[in-house]
Amino acid sequence: MTKPSMRLVIVSGLSGSGKSLALATLEDAGFYCIDNLPVALLEAFGQHIAQTEFTTHYAVGIDARNRPDDLAHFPAIIASLASQGLATEIVFLDADDATLLKRFSETRRRHPLSGPEKPLSEAIRGERDLLMPLHERADLTVDTTHTTLHELRGLIRARLTEDRAQLSLQIESFGYKHGTPADADFVFDSRCLPNPHWQPELRPFTGLDPIVAEYLANIPTVERYRKQLSQFLDDWLPVFEAENRSYLTVAIGCTGGQHRSVYLAEAVATALRQRSAAVTVRHRELS
Repeated sequence: MTKPSMRLVIVSGLSGSGKSLALATLEDAGFYCIDNLPVALLEAFGQHIAQTEFTTHYAVGIDARNRPDDLAHFPAIIASLASQGLATEIVFLDADDATLLKRFSETRRRHPLSGPEKPLSEAIRGERDLLMPLHERADLTVDTTHTTLHELRGLIRARLTEDRAQLSLQIESFGYKHGTPADADFVFDSRCLPNPHWQPELRPFTGLDPIVAEYLANIPTVERYRKQLSQFLDDWLPVFEAENRSYLTVAIGCTGGQHRSVYLAEAVATALRQRSAAVTVRHRELS
C-alpha cells in the first residue's frame, strides 16, 4: 500500500535547460534522487519505493538518452503507476532554441543527440520531438530562457520542496517586448492601463516602489482590473484544486515588465495569500 505522503517527482526537459540543477536542488532538500533512470525501469522503481520505508520523497531524471520506443510508452507507465496508487509529479524544463544554442556554445558541452552528421540545432529539434510524451503530461513546465541559476534554484525550492496540501500558485510579471512566458497557464494583458513610464518622476522606479504602487492604486481602472483578476483567481483556484492540480502559473504582462505588471502581480498575490500560503511571485524582467 502506497504511503499517503509518498512523492515521486519526475524531472525531464531539454538538455541545457537546467535539469541537473533542479535534481541537485531537490537532493539538497532531502529527496532521494536518481539521474537518467531508464524509462523501462520506472514502473519497477515506482513499485519498489511504494513498499519501502527508506524515505517518502523521491525524484528521478528522465531525458532523451532513453530509447525512443521507451519514451513513447511513458504515458502508459505513468497510468500504470497511478492505478497502483502511486501519484507522480512531472516537471518539464524548457528554454527557447536560441538560448540552448548559446548555452552549449558557452560551456562547450556536447549535446547527447548531436554528432558528425547531426548539427546542434537539429539535435535540439529532435530532442523536443522525443520528449513530447513527457512534455504533454507535465504538471509543471518551467521556461528557463530568462532564468539565472540562482533563480532556478529558488523556484524549484519554492514550488517543489515544501510539503503542501494546496495547489502551488506562481504569479509572474513580464514585459511583452521580451516575449510571453511559455510556461504560463493563464496570461493577462495590462497594457490597457495607464503607464507610469510616461510620468517622468516615476520612470526610474518599478512597481515594487511605494511611489509607483500608490500612483497605480489610486487609478480607478487599475483598481478595477486588480479586483476582477483577484476575484477570477479566487473563484477558480478551488476548481483546479478539486481536480488535483498541483501547480498553476499566472502571468501578468505590460509593455516592459517594470511598472503595471509588477504592481499587479504583487497586489494579486497579497490578496490570494489570504486563502492560500502557497503563492510565490516572480518578476521576470527585474531579475
